[in-house]
Amino acid sequence: MNVSMWKKALQVIPRLEKDEWDHLDVISRWLVSTRAAVLIMTFFSAAIAGLLAIRAGEFNFGRWLLLAIGLIFAHATNNMVNDLTDYSRGVDKDNYFRTLYGPQPVQQGLMTIRQELVYIAVTGLIAVAAGIPLVIYGGTLALILMAVGVLFVLFYTFPLKYIGLGELAVIVIWGPLMIAGGYFVITGHWDWNVVIASLPYAFGPTTVLFGKHIDKLPQDKAKHIYTVPVIIGEKAARYTALVMMALQYLTLVYLVIGGYFSPVMLIVLLALYNMKTVLPIFLKPKPAERPADYPADTWPLWFSASAFLQNKGYGALFLLGLILSLVIKAI
Repeated sequence: MNVSMWKKALQVIPRLEKDEWDHLDVISRWLVSTRAAVLIMTFFSAAIAGLLAIRAGEFNFGRWLLLAIGLIFAHATNNMVNDLTDYSRGVDKDNYFRTLYGPQPVQQGLMTIRQELVYIAVTGLIAVAAGIPLVIYGGTLALILMAVGVLFVLFYTFPLKYIGLGELAVIVIWGPLMIAGGYFVITGHWDWNVVIASLPYAFGPTTVLFGKHIDKLPQDKAKHIYTVPVIIGEKAARYTALVMMALQYLTLVYLVIGGYFSPVMLIVLLALYNMKTVLPIFLKPKPAERPADYPADTWPLWFSASAFLQNKGYGALFLLGLILSLVIKAI
């Protein structure tokens, strides 16, 4: 057991050599392979769904726990499927961007294809096992939502990412699917207001993905991977990401003005503090070389790293706002 590595892998994407990998326990290897540090974005969606269910007076802890486990393990499965798909298509050869910011276990010889498939199978089965009781409870709609989730897990990398649909998929996944769908399997009823309320947070993970696709735009273009940034160009992509960040706040304010959210939710506006760091980064092209004062263990992630910082702050304050709303309502 290597608890220090567990903690590290939940905070950053560690860079490891083969000898270091060989000394890791199975949990550490799983955390590294799944890029566990980014799974917090999925936890935020599950938590938002749960808090909205509490607000509606229809929360069930057992169903929420199954939802959280299912979503997190589905996201983890997707990350490993992405790596294996890119490896099988030869995308990650020749020091491709993916191998620069963290281990690509199969490409870099840390794991065999068979070992990766075992990790994928076990992780995916845990996600499915968590989802089965929710499908039994939620019926046909829950089955449809689960089936859509499985399709996204299996086919996000190819073909969706290759034809400019990956970014749209992320908005759907982290908003309507995870939050509104999660609310449904917890409470037993669908609410279109929750779909709308899911959008402010959904834009956040999308900006992180958008940032990563801008970071590796030259490499993707060379390999004929047509993400939205490749299609619209680097400058337009940077400004599109900023528009989505703005929409996170504008849609939230709209929901407060419309009465769906309590005014206490405006505490989320404190996350704008991070924009003093994020905005200058997105207003200019990525530097060709790592700036001297930029963390070496983060480079070559540039736009995606700052978008992730912004989203973590936003997500944490969003949860805090929902919790405070419930506390004030209960007083």
